Amino acid sequence: MRKILFAGAAFLLPASAQAAEMSLATFLSKAEALEAKGILALGSPDIAVLKGEMHRVGTAYRADLSAQKSAGKPLHSCPPPKVGINSDEIMSEFRKIPVAQRPSMTVRTAFYGLMKRRYPCK
Repeated sequence: MRKILFAGAAFLLPASAQAAEMSLATFLSKAEALEAKGILALGSPDIAVLKGEMHRVGTAYRADLSAQKSAGKPLHSCPPPKVGINSDEIMSEFRKIPVAQRPSMTVRTAFYGLMKRRYPCK
């Protein structure tokens, strides 16, 4: 019953609240808390939260590149058709961002920066 109420309540939120972007500080905090739990982290709902955020960011990134290409605009970055970045590499790159910048930076901005550095257009 609670799950049904919770799921229904999500539709009552304004679209901006549903689409709120996670700060890099929050993302890293949740990820580090999960890492500290080790195997016990498997039951944490934060795993789904972090996976969902990365899925949303990845989907937005691919859509933005597609829109830039369709509009004939310069591409933000030029990744190969199959990108092979694992979560350890992403976390390593995110941790390189100065702590002072993390609260005001979104995961999306951090990821786009990573892709631009890793796959610059020639």
